[in-house]
Amino acid sequence: MVKDIQDKIIRLKQSNDVCILAHSYMSEEICEVADFTGDSYALAVKAMSVSQKTVVMCGVRFMAETVKMLSPDKKVILSHPDAGCPMAEQFDRKYIEQIKDKYKGYAVVAYVNTTADIKAVSDVCVTSSSAVKICRAIPEKNILFIPDINLGRYVAEQIPEKHFEFIAGGCPVHSNIGVEEALKAKAAHPSALLLVHPECNHEVTATADYAGSTSGIMEFAAKSENSEFIIGTENAIVQHLQFKFPDKKFYPLSKNLICADMKLTTLQDVLNCVQGAGGQEIIMDEELRLSAVKCILKMIEYGG
Repeated sequence: MVKDIQDKIIRLKQSNDVCILAHSYMSEEICEVADFTGDSYALAVKAMSVSQKTVVMCGVRFMAETVKMLSPDKKVILSHPDAGCPMAEQFDRKYIEQIKDKYKGYAVVAYVNTTADIKAVSDVCVTSSSAVKICRAIPEKNILFIPDINLGRYVAEQIPEKHFEFIAGGCPVHSNIGVEEALKAKAAHPSALLLVHPECNHEVTATADYAGSTSGIMEFAAKSENSEFIIGTENAIVQHLQFKFPDKKFYPLSKNLICADMKLTTLQDVLNCVQGAGGQEIIMDEELRLSAVKCILKMIEYGG
């Protein structure tokens, strides 16, 4: 049945001129039918250059919004209407504007995991892989990093010459993992290297052999001569790495590293989208789009 649905998706996406983007946290069977897989920003950039006029974003809402910001002439479909992001949605625009008033003169650096509304009142956007580079490159010495306090503190440690302020936000999936779980996993797999996403708590990141973006974790595992790894990010990455490198062993840091919003999208949802009968089209006010895309273009300007 899975192969039957996959084959139908592949036929329909070609005949209906649809490009499928799948975030790395999607299941393996969805990634297999995607035209491109990877981190959210890399997928949004890739969508700009594809010939298809319709793009299905298998991920969460802020990712589909980012695709629309950079490709306003394309029809962008979010694979599941209810797939949101607790981190992106935990603060609204009014709250961020109030925080900006408190920190006048600070550069507002917004993690890409934010809504279009939040990006519209931010100065520059960053990804987990580009955050250190961008924060180092911007001229301001004072930085208000939003919304992920864990990623923000990780970045601040790399740039001691700058002053950072944070708000108490973050990813509930990554931040709920405690150092006790990290130590337990390392004890259970003493030959394994611990690779974590910096959205994890500082104490967990401090125990890691490598901390970086999802793509960075996968690249590290691919190039490492080590044969065993504990993966400290969404457990879909464990599955993908097992498929890619069957001669290596991969263990989840925690059974709780599961994003419920990412798991909403099923292979049948993808089929419905390419049939034109599923998902939700992202409609964005042009004034909001122009305001929000500025911080992404500023990131590109600084080499992100």
